[in-house]
Amino acid sequence: MSIAPWRSAIARALHRNRSLVYARYLQLATVKENGRPANRTVVFRGFLEETNQLKFITDSRSDKVYQIQQQPWAEICWYFPNTREQFRISGCLTLVKGDNSHPTLQPARITTWQELSDAARLQFAWPHPGKPRVDESAAFKPPPPNPTQPVPNFCLLLLDPVQVDHLELRGEPQNRRIYSRDEQQWSIQEINP
Repeated sequence: MSIAPWRSAIARALHRNRSLVYARYLQLATVKENGRPANRTVVFRGFLEETNQLKFITDSRSDKVYQIQQQPWAEICWYFPNTREQFRISGCLTLVKGDNSHPTLQPARITTWQELSDAARLQFAWPHPGKPRVDESAAFKPPPPNPTQPVPNFCLLLLDPVQVDHLELRGEPQNRRIYSRDEQQWSIQEINP
């Protein structure tokens, strides 16, 4: 596997925005069953080892899991305020659940779980997301889950990019590049901002 040419631009943006905790937050858009868009903020968890796939996490009980199972194509939009850069990355999502449907990806799922903070792991033991609020305060103070073995509803979510639109808002004129993947080869085209 070769590193995609857009990876260095993201690495540079992450480094130059490292003082901002929220620089690892981005928006993920999927498609609802009715064809309407669904957008939410997720946290970038790095790249899957030996690939160009971006890692995120989700709860198998969330609405986005059903949406992804029906339509795995998605797009993220990631803005870096310090460098005034935007990346729009589209591709196909893969859900790695605890059901062993992706046995070769289970080690990555387990490692990602182990890398989470205790507070992040605890949210997977909370009541069902998106359902009516549970009034019992104890429901949101469950015993901590096992830090080495993921709970069944913990999913690793992978985005395999096929196109990256990189817009640099600094400069006159601004710079914009489209990176496109055809099979395993990436091409780069400079376009008007």
